[in-house]
Amino acid sequence: MSPENHDAPGTKSSKPRVGIPWRTRDEERRGNVEKLNYYFAAVKRAGGVPEHVSLGLSDEELREQAAGLDAFVLPGSPADVDPARYAEPRHAKTKTLDADRDRTDSTILEHALSQHKPVLAICYGCQILNVHQGGTLVQDIPAEKPGTDAHGKTDLAAGAATKDLEHSATLADGSQLQKLACATNIRINSSHHQSIDRPGEKLRVTARSADGIIEGVELQSPDWVVGVQWHPERMPEDPFAQKLFADFVRAARKARMETPANR
Repeated sequence: MSPENHDAPGTKSSKPRVGIPWRTRDEERRGNVEKLNYYFAAVKRAGGVPEHVSLGLSDEELREQAAGLDAFVLPGSPADVDPARYAEPRHAKTKTLDADRDRTDSTILEHALSQHKPVLAICYGCQILNVHQGGTLVQDIPAEKPGTDAHGKTDLAAGAATKDLEHSATLADGSQLQKLACATNIRINSSHHQSIDRPGEKLRVTARSADGIIEGVELQSPDWVVGVQWHPERMPEDPFAQKLFADFVRAARKARMETPANR
């Protein structure tokens, strides 16, 4: 595992520190950063300093680390959010759960939303953001939404010979996503079997695929909180993906400047 890029002791940097949880407890134990590196690289390209957030911290330790961070990227995961968190029985296709990841993301969201820190929630991250706000999930798109388009296999290996599926999506007028894309119709990659069903409190649906699957949400708040079901971190050459991370890091830098007491 490569060392993280921290500022030298005693120096202050305008670069915001961005916390990124490990994707699963198992990957953390094995030190497997193959997929996590995509998120680190995207944050670095945008001018941020990414930092690992362990899934093994106590709630107190996690809150202490979060207090020193400026923003958070909640990454995708091969695991699914535990449906008990949104009071639904577990579907047969909901095969892998990770209680440590669920707990870590929930604690991060509690901190970030209360302290007005930016959050970019991707794939699984988008789903747990919705659950945190009281929403529900489609536990398996093919089984629960027959007739929908294919949305790809969950969590393709980094070196997979086949690439993510791609499909079109429509962005809501006036949304943050639409402003960044400078377009209403876009192409996105797709690698998920679950999605948002009922949107959570204060979450506006801002992107849908042609078959109606929710692909993006934004918190109705002055704060920068965006969830996307696709994987912009795996689209480094895509201008929209670049703008999304750049705008997120810009918001993180602003949050850093506005909360000097935490530095």
